[in-house]
Amino acid sequence: MLDDETHYKILKLLQEDPHTSQRALADALGVSLGKTNYCLKALMQRGLVKAKNFKNNQNKLAYMYLLTPTGIEEKTKVTVRFLKQKMLEHEALTKEIEKLRKDLTDREISSASEPA
Repeated sequence: MLDDETHYKILKLLQEDPHTSQRALADALGVSLGKTNYCLKALMQRGLVKAKNFKNNQNKLAYMYLLTPTGIEEKTKVTVRFLKQKMLEHEALTKEIEKLRKDLTDREISSASEPA
């Protein structure tokens, strides 16, 4: 099972550039070529992505990865989930930062009120 972040990034990158190679995709994702291949195969098995080989291309390994209509729909769903997850993380970080600032301010106040 792909985590939402990887799932989102793969679908986004493929939609932006269907001609991207697996190696370029792996580099953009910061993962291994093997993981990228595994993820692409999983997306193809689910019918979200299809690979089209360029038969007339000098490089017979060149593929174009196209999002299917189901893949486009799934990208929208995973984008919403990923956004919600990131918003929750943002809220938690904001609260933690506010708490740290308050703790620091409280320490500065107590240090200033101590006799020298």
